[in-house]
Formats: sequence, C-alpha cells, structure tokens
Amino acid sequence: MTQPDLRELIPPGELVEPGQSPCPGCGGSLALRLVLKALGPQTAVAMPARCPDLGAGSSPRPALRVPVREAAPGQTAAVAAALRAELDARGEDDTVVLAWAGDGEAFDAGLGSLSAAAERNDDILYVCADHEGRWSAGIRSGAATPWGAWVPATPTRGLRLRPAKDLMGVLAAHRVPYAATATVAHPVDLVEKVRRARTIRGTRFLHVLAPCPPLWGCASGETVDLARTAVRNRVFPLYEVEDGLRWRLTAEHPGEPVEAYLLRQARLRRLSAAHIRLIQAEVDARWEILQRRVRHGV
Repeated sequence: MTQPDLRELIPPGELVEPGQSPCPGCGGSLALRLVLKALGPQTAVAMPARCPDLGAGSSPRPALRVPVREAAPGQTAAVAAALRAELDARGEDDTVVLAWAGDGEAFDAGLGSLSAAAERNDDILYVCADHEGRWSAGIRSGAATPWGAWVPATPTRGLRLRPAKDLMGVLAAHRVPYAATATVAHPVDLVEKVRRARTIRGTRFLHVLAPCPPLWGCASGETVDLARTAVRNRVFPLYEVEDGLRWRLTAEHPGEPVEAYLLRQARLRRLSAAHIRLIQAEVDARWEILQRRVRHGV
C-alpha cells in the first residue's frame, strides 16, 4: 500500500521565524510549528514565558509571525479570553485565539484559569505541549510528571511516587465542546484535530505529548520515536472527546510492554522491576477506563 506524502497533508507555510534557539530535538517547538501550520496566519496567540518564547534567541524580532500576547504565569487562559473579547469588539471574530502553554502552566499554575475558561466556555483553543516536567526553576516535577521519574530540582530529590494528573478527564468533566490528545509523532492526526477544533466554537483543548530530551534524558534524535512508542504501548493513547460524552480512539494501540520505553529515558532508569510492574498495571488500568468511556461515554 502506497503511503501518503506528508507534504500533501500538512500545510507548507511557516509561522515560526527561522533562527530560533530551542534545544535539539525539542518536541514543543515541533508541536508549535504544526499547530500554527494547521491554524494559518489568522491566529492570535496568548502564552506565558516558556521555552518557545524565552528561547526565541532573535530579539528584537518576535519568534512567531502572528500576534502574541504575553501572559503572567498561571493566567494564560484568562489572557486568551481577554484577547478573544478584544478581537470580537474589533469585529475580528474569524481570528482564532490560541492559548499555548506547557504542562507546568496547564496542569499546575494555570489550572484554575483553564478551569474558569472552560466553565465560561470561552471561545479559545487551548493547547498544552506536555513535556512531563517543569523548566521554570530548574528541572522539577509537576502534575504531568509520570510515576517513577527522577527529577533533580524537587524538594524530595527522588522518584515521583504518584501518577500524572488526568487533565483530559478534568476537561471532559467541564463538558467542553472538543478535547483531544495528540503527539509530535503523528503530525497528520495532530493537524486534523487542530483543523477540526478550528471549526468549533467554545473552549477547545488539545493535549500534545512533546518529549523534551534534556528533561527525559534521551538523545535528541529520539523525540519522535519515543512519542510514537508511548502511543503503541498505551502510555499516551490518542483519542478525542465531544461535549465530555462521546469518546473516540483515533489510532491503533497494540499494547506493547512499557519496560523498553521506560528504560530508554535516563529519568526512569532508577526504576526497579517492581516499579515497572506497578507502572504497567497503572497503564493497563487507565486503558480499561478509556475503553469503558469509548463504549459507554462514562
């Protein structure tokens, strides 16, 4: 079977300026490029100070070729909602407002702001580029950090002994019109979900797995393959949710064992065999919950 040419499925235009300075293999930068390609130039962005912004490296030129409104930490969704109101007052209701945040903002500091926006059903597209850890004050854990990860800049300086927060479940509980997961290893799936979200009014949410080589402790060339493997072993399933009720899988998930995936990451190499069995059981349990949601909507 002939594989489709990705150049025909992904828009060619670039809305990220060349010459930026992200780390090699940065999943967040790749995700931002793909999302902006799908949205097009009629987009305005609200984002806090984080890697794609601080790492622009080309001052005084902006990193993006679309308007950007800076947000204080924890307030990305609120700033995006204000930007939406400003554009509507100008009659620019066709411009999409993109709230761009990392997992530290979406899962932790900005969760209250995101929850409030979802409760109001503000007309914004909120995208979380999930690196599974926080860079704001050194490499430290957050609510998106997986069970068993060793993160140096934490008070305990040891393994995180609780699973990541189910943020998609939180957004589904808000009954937002559309929420979906995606990864940088599945660009067509990501672009299609962004395009679908663009056609919907109200709060839309995308949770994008974007591996960070320095944080994960992997080679810069492994970003895409690790994200692909996370889908295959059901660590990060791909699905979408409409109105918090209709759940649909959007990829094949063979259910490969998690061990090889875990041990490719330096942050997880301190895991014992018992730890790995616990993580496999957690992955299996979450998969069963997702399957019930797909079948029954609960």
